[in-house]
Amino acid sequence: MNSIPTIALGLAESGLPVLPLRADKRPFGNCRACEDLACGGRPNMATPGPCACPWPCHGWAAATFAPAVLGSPQWAAAWRRARAIGYHPGGGGVTVVDLDNPVAVTWARTTLPPTRTVATTRGEHWIYSGTMRSVNGVRAGVDIKSLMSYARWLGPGTGTLAELPDVVRALAEKKPTSVRPALRAVTVSAPAGGGECRHRSPAYLERGIAMAEQRITDAASAIHATVYRTFLAVLSAHGRCGCLTEAHIARLFTAAQTKGESPRHCTDAWSNAQTALGM
Repeated sequence: MNSIPTIALGLAESGLPVLPLRADKRPFGNCRACEDLACGGRPNMATPGPCACPWPCHGWAAATFAPAVLGSPQWAAAWRRARAIGYHPGGGGVTVVDLDNPVAVTWARTTLPPTRTVATTRGEHWIYSGTMRSVNGVRAGVDIKSLMSYARWLGPGTGTLAELPDVVRALAEKKPTSVRPALRAVTVSAPAGGGECRHRSPAYLERGIAMAEQRITDAASAIHATVYRTFLAVLSAHGRCGCLTEAHIARLFTAAQTKGESPRHCTDAWSNAQTALGM
């Protein structure tokens, strides 16, 4: 008997937003239109696809503790097939310091204040009360998962939950060791649009831009490719209806330049994405 749905329901009832995960730890879609990414959601679930379903459908945004959603036929089917439980730490008011190897665990034990810990396959999750932005690769083998991220539920853990310390918050604000040129504003005209707008509210577009920024920010490697794929995803979802503004584009370019991309590369990646989509 699959106990995953029962455990997930208990977590949701306790106030922790949950989502079903596949065997490969990817989330399921949150509605029939998004099943197996039929709506066009990206493989790493970091940006929303061009769907118009009533619920958030991708990655961390699919996590919920709403009984109406958890009890829907679509989610019931997903939970029956789920192989793991995911949850949105930020939505539950916590931050997970994901320690991916023994070296990272040793670092945490000598650097971070004690808190609740959960054993993982390769290391440990250290869980603190409080939220912050999620950042991957803050140091070797260490990721921070809180807002706009999801973690795998591996049990309640041991120890007393401590308040999120400044030393963890500081990891997300750590200055890069390499010297990068100052960010430059790059002017790119927004697509003219003219197509039918599928967005039900400005919040859908805002969420899409925020998740795209996060995807670029979280990239630990293949930055060029990540920037291009993110631009392609944003244009695919929002580039034909006229909702995308130059302010939205500037946010994406700023995120890319913060990762070390040049203004020229940003412009080229945007232009190449438009060409690929026939815009």
